[in-house]
Parts: sequence; C-alpha cells; structure tokens
Amino acid sequence: MGALATKKDFVSPQEVRWCPGCGDYAILSAMQKALSEMDVPREKIVFVSGIGCSSRFPYYMNTYGFHTIHGRAPAVATGLALARPDLQVWVITGDGDGLSIGGNHLIHALRRNINLKILLFNNQTYGLTKGQYSPTSTQGTVSKSTPFGSVDRPFSPLSLAVGAGATFVARTYDKNQKHMASMFKRATKHSGTAFIEIYQNCVIFNKDVFDDRIGKDVSQDNLLFVEDGEPLLFGKERNHGLEIKDMLVRKINLENNNREQVHIHKEDSGNRNYAFLMSQLEYPEYPQPMGVLYAQNELSHEEKLINQNKKLKKSLGLDKIDSLLKKGETWKVQ
Repeated sequence: MGALATKKDFVSPQEVRWCPGCGDYAILSAMQKALSEMDVPREKIVFVSGIGCSSRFPYYMNTYGFHTIHGRAPAVATGLALARPDLQVWVITGDGDGLSIGGNHLIHALRRNINLKILLFNNQTYGLTKGQYSPTSTQGTVSKSTPFGSVDRPFSPLSLAVGAGATFVARTYDKNQKHMASMFKRATKHSGTAFIEIYQNCVIFNKDVFDDRIGKDVSQDNLLFVEDGEPLLFGKERNHGLEIKDMLVRKINLENNNREQVHIHKEDSGNRNYAFLMSQLEYPEYPQPMGVLYAQNELSHEEKLINQNKKLKKSLGLDKIDSLLKKGETWKVQ
C-alpha cells in the first residue's frame, strides 16, 4: 500500500491566477485539504467546469479535469459519470454560469440524481466579464448592466436545488476553511447529486457582499450552523434558537427555560417542505443557515441504469452484442 496523499499532492504546477484576495483561493485550498484526507486516488477524480472565474479550478487541481463551455459543465459531467461510474466527478460553476445560461442543465442533473458533486460559487456578480448583475444579485444591485439598480428577484440556489429534487443540499462560505472541507468530505460520501452553495467574495466587483453575516465579528450571531440531530441554536452564547411550528419560523430567546421549543434539525427526514423552508431563511430577518440542509440516500441515476440494463439483458437474452444486433426484424441484403 502506498503512502497516504497529502495536500501538496493535489496542488497543480500551474500558476494560480485569480485576483489577490479572491475567495476562490480559500475554496481551492479547502478542496485540496479535504481530498487529501479521503481514500480516493487522484486518477479517479475529475473536475469539470464551465466559464467564469471559478471555472479555472480544474487547472489548479492535480487531478483530471475538463474546462468546458458556458453553462454546459453539468451536461459534460453527466456523460462522463454515465460512461465511467467508477470516477468521482466534481462540477465547478458560478452563480452566472450555473444559474443563467446553465440553469437548464443544472436542474436536470439535480432532478436525475446523477452521481456528481456540484459546487456553486456564489458572489452575486459576473466577475470574469467585469461586474454585471447575476441571477443571485439582490434587488437594487447597481452594476454595469443595471446602473439604476436591478428590479429582478434573485434566485435562492438552495431553494432551487431542493425544488429540483436534489438529494444533498448544503451551504458553506469561503472564510471558514474547516467548514468548507467538512462539507466537501460529506459530499464525497453521498451517492447521487450533492449540491453545495459557497458564499464567495469577489474583491473587485462585489467586495464583502456577505460580510454582514459572515464577518468575523458578526458570524456567530448572524449564521445558523445546522447539524443533524442538533437544536437550531445561534448567537455567541448559544442563547437564541428557532422554533418551527405549522411551517412557521420564530426566533426565541432561551433565557426563559424554553429550550424544548427549539426545533431539532433532521437532514435525512425526507421532508422537502422542511428543507425548502430552511433554504428560504434569509438574513437579516433570520440567521443564515450553513451546513447540510437536506441529505437523503437514494439510488443514483447510474445505478438505476445499470440495474435496468442487467434486467433487460436477462429477460431479452441480450448477453452478447451479436444477439442484440439480430434482435427483432432483420433482413439479409443480397
């Protein structure tokens, strides 16, 4: 048995070219660290990306990779996963690449439960093309394409994923290396599509857009770290919680010995209504959820196809390619 991989083993010799201070550096480092702690050979890992700043990711991972075309990374990754179910396939996309031109491909990958690990870098802007508003930009966003403020309602990536039928939905953020790595490792263990939204800082065109909730001095009060089987508590003193009753959410103070009212998080409950409700919690009305909102083990698309093919071969007697070619109506041309 060879030596265990280290983080350096996943570092590509390519020069990393993102803007100084970009959140992508932290995501890259967390991924390299997470994979070094997983028992998966580098030659069994593939990163597939579309177009955007995030899509340079495959160049910087010392694994196999594809840099594909705008919005089509899930389609290319689907073909690869079906042809080579033995590989661990990651999709790297952004809020523009994945939710605009690539929205159709993304939702169908989620719907089918392809065995993919999809990371959506969300900085609420188009960084590579110099700062236009994106499908996740908040209403009122002033950008080069919305100089008077955006009037569009933004997508909630997690709500979209839950609604499309994703079997693993999570969120993390670039300033928390430990949490990111833990989410990536959870995704590797999931059979089917694992979707992770990552709050990512674009220092040039949308600097510190999430700092009102993930900033060092406010994160404990404004973030809700969810863990399976644990109460929904938040605050520096863990003295605030969320009560959920009749699908209504209420913030409560725990000074009145009312801890039993705090809802217990169940990521594998199979209740998409609860997962959707959690995905809709937005700061500042509520603390912003971080962690795994929903995780349900189901057969992946590839496993279903393999099982179907085995049954068809047995029932139709198609154990050899020659028998398939001669099946049904055939003619001999003379």
